[in-house]
Amino acid sequence: MRLVLLGLPGAGKGAQGERIAAYYGIPHISTGDIIRRSIASQSSMGREADRHISQGHLIPDKLAEEIVRQRLRDTDCHRGWILDGYPRTIHQARDLDRMLAKCGSEVDIAFEIRIREEQAIGRVAERRICRDCGATYHLQYYRVRGKGLCERCGGELHQRNDDNERTAFERLRVYMEYSHPVVHYYAQQGRLYSIDGERAIDEVFKDVQHVLDVTRLADSVGEVS
Repeated sequence: MRLVLLGLPGAGKGAQGERIAAYYGIPHISTGDIIRRSIASQSSMGREADRHISQGHLIPDKLAEEIVRQRLRDTDCHRGWILDGYPRTIHQARDLDRMLAKCGSEVDIAFEIRIREEQAIGRVAERRICRDCGATYHLQYYRVRGKGLCERCGGELHQRNDDNERTAFERLRVYMEYSHPVVHYYAQQGRLYSIDGERAIDEVFKDVQHVLDVTRLADSVGEVS
């Protein structure tokens, strides 16, 4: 399976990507995580990316495309993958299609996880990240209240520099201008499934899982084992 996750900042793409990866055994590739690691390492790529991200802007297409090309060459991607945070522009979506076509493959499904803009602002401003393992939490649902510790590894939770209302509003503007057209791009190709993302994480995943299982069943019809 080759999947793309789309949606407003804070829609829950990372949470769904982690669940899909665990259930189906394919890597969850968050371009945002890759870029943030590059920024933390102070690499030349990280410094270039940080100039754009800190203002709520997208990184240049060429930089994003090269990051994805390098990652998809890894052996763990041979059976499939989940792209979270890419493609974010029509140019990137077309470039991904061209790259995959050279290998005789394509994006199988693009999921749009839908939430309202006001939900997105609230989720981004109340998001916290574990410094050690990268797990993501929302303060509204965080269970270990008052401790500020990761439920998975016990690491310290912190707020990303770009997770604030001012930057969130700019990210929403940028998303609607550059990234939302990608939703229509996949819809026109008949590869888009739209999911209500304002429910509990497990409920959203049930819908995602249903689509994937039905699709996999349909693809196997007529096969001889």
